[in-house]
Amino acid sequence: MTYTVHIHVMPLKELLDPQGKAVLGGLASLGLTSVSDVRIGKRISLQLDAATKEEAASIAEEAAKKLLANAVMESYEIHVEA
Repeated sequence: MTYTVHIHVMPLKELLDPQGKAVLGGLASLGLTSVSDVRIGKRISLQLDAATKEEAASIAEEAAKKLLANAVMESYEIHVEA
């Protein structure tokens, strides 16, 4: 079966996010002062073949650990759709 897997990668909360800070400043200069914080990440979508949803999640986990996310600086979440 083919699954769609979304991997959301974000900088660790403990680390500075310079891109997020720049966007926050831009929003404030546009008068959008109710925004208190911005974190910029990435969303990766994979189409993969697997026998089960659990196998699809396992494949995505391996991809995230080995290539798609830097564990020193980023965290990730995996969402599998049938």
